[in-house]
Amino acid sequence: MALLAATPGLAPADTVPTGAGGPRVLVLGDSLSAGFGIALDQGWVGLLGQRMVAQGLPHQVINASISGDTTAGGRSRLPALLAEHNPAVVVIELGANDGLRGFPPKRIAAALSAMVREARAAGARVLLIGVRLPPNYGSAYAEQFQGLYDEVAAATGAALVPRLLDGVAEDRGLMQADGLHPTAAAQPRLLDNVWPVLLPLLRETLPAAADAG
Repeated sequence: MALLAATPGLAPADTVPTGAGGPRVLVLGDSLSAGFGIALDQGWVGLLGQRMVAQGLPHQVINASISGDTTAGGRSRLPALLAEHNPAVVVIELGANDGLRGFPPKRIAAALSAMVREARAAGARVLLIGVRLPPNYGSAYAEQFQGLYDEVAAATGAALVPRLLDGVAEDRGLMQADGLHPTAAAQPRLLDNVWPVLLPLLRETLPAAADAG
């Protein structure tokens, strides 16, 4: 079964150069956030760092995304990442590889909910990012899978971007040959899908004396 770019081992978190000493944004994702098949700075997380600099936001981006990761993998890595980076915002973009493996939606939702609760207990604001499965997985399972992100967000109070690949997955010209990973040209659209929901969280974490931008 195809996965979103399985990787043989864990990679260290990458810091996207932005404001020195500013609030930290931890991105915990899979290959969609790790920039599979493209240069790291071309991925939407790299572009996020560039946009924050352009808008005068002092945040640092920690990209802890790993190609092939699942919600179980993210959940196991999260405590150490929270302790090391003390993020002000945690972005969770996981679940696609669980879905591609046909894992029960309730199991995926439970893992996502646990990560949201743990991040919030550590004092971080949380943004949950969802994806849709390819149509060959059947409408019943695909609908259950898509719905779990809404359910987790509603139950935990996390902010939600329902579809990271909205406007991209439908355009084969914006997808790599595997049909799963977006091209470099698609990455600005991914960031545009995330930005309106993420920006209010960033503003909430600014020091009181800072300009909200």
